[in-house]
Amino acid sequence: MNILDRLVANPLGALGVLTLAAFLEAYGDSFFQVSFYRSSGAGRVLAFVAGVAVLAAYGSVVNVPRWDFGKLLGVYVVLFFLMAQVLNKIRFGQAPTAPIYAGGSLIVAGGLVIAFWKG
Repeated sequence: MNILDRLVANPLGALGVLTLAAFLEAYGDSFFQVSFYRSSGAGRVLAFVAGVAVLAAYGSVVNVPRWDFGKLLGVYVVLFFLMAQVLNKIRFGQAPTAPIYAGGSLIVAGGLVIAFWKG
């Protein structure tokens, strides 16, 4: 059993791995945003390569554990949304707007239903 399998056997460990995966996915996507729209020349190439590398790390983190990812998808979507908003503020200086807060609350509510509804 690898270290990630042991980590995700614990609900808190699974949440940590999902949070790391969400961060890596959002961060990798942000490099593509920089590459496509906010840089040129060598900076564009470096941002693109960094995006590829970070998204490869995301793919490894999220797929190494042997879990039923479908069961954890609701929690993951919530974490991805939250990480995307944090990175949007930090990297691009853009705060969430009212529609993002409204839609985000629906995402969070949906994730809670998926994660905790027994039946």
